[in-house]
Amino acid sequence: MSFTLVCLVLSLYLCFFSYVHSLDSFSNGSLDTFLQDFAFRALVIRHRPHTGALYKANLPVNLSGMGVSIARIRSRTLWKKGANFSCFRIPSRTFLVPHVRRVAIVYETLGNWSSYYYRVQGYSMIAPVIGFMVFDASNARAKSLKSINLDTMGKPISIHFPNLKYPDSARCAAFNSNGTVDFSPIMFSNVCYTSNQGHFSVLVPLKREKRPWYPWVIGVVLGFGMLVLSGYFGLVLLKVLKTKRVQAMERQADEGEILDSRWVNCSKMPSATVTRTQPVLENGVFPQ
Repeated sequence: MSFTLVCLVLSLYLCFFSYVHSLDSFSNGSLDTFLQDFAFRALVIRHRPHTGALYKANLPVNLSGMGVSIARIRSRTLWKKGANFSCFRIPSRTFLVPHVRRVAIVYETLGNWSSYYYRVQGYSMIAPVIGFMVFDASNARAKSLKSINLDTMGKPISIHFPNLKYPDSARCAAFNSNGTVDFSPIMFSNVCYTSNQGHFSVLVPLKREKRPWYPWVIGVVLGFGMLVLSGYFGLVLLKVLKTKRVQAMERQADEGEILDSRWVNCSKMPSATVTRTQPVLENGVFPQ
């Protein structure tokens, strides 16, 4: 008997241990399923849960900061009075699609885990992510949960964020199952509105850091200075090369053959001692 009890305790511990260490790989959808399972366990452990009462679920220690609760409500009560649990206010005259006799509403708050599972680039989250889902609770022996939609006939479902201080740029955010986010303004103090179930929070756009202007000015000045210096050194290099070329030509002239001088008419002209062809004057008359 004691051995069987030890095995049972070990199996429960391993089951709980696997639950705890699999949280890091959760997606948003699998996290919802995990929390919904704990929510419905809160009803199962009670012998006769009352309809219209809100029951809080016990979560693992490593999920401290999260909160899950569940309430069962009849469809006719939802139609006459609506539902006012947790941070959500479902208005009266609300249809269930498809229609069932009784539903279970699961409420979630992710607390300090909000930005871990729901992150929007360019925005900062200033309120925890809260959400609610509606399921068919007509058959207590059902093996799977059937999601139920709400038709509020155009009336909004209000979402209350108590004790929230927000700037004018804050926006209500509704997180869709496909990963998109719908933004809407905050109409009244700490209240957002939606038309259906889901997850919600309040986001503020991040301020872009203004880059200082002086690095750009310094870069332009340095670039212009480098361009001027490059042009100056280029001109100096060309002048040096030209001077060396002239000096080389003069050196070759100085090292060449010295020519004799002769008078032609009234002009003194250089004359080589040996020539390949005899000079011929145009008028054909040699000087005397």
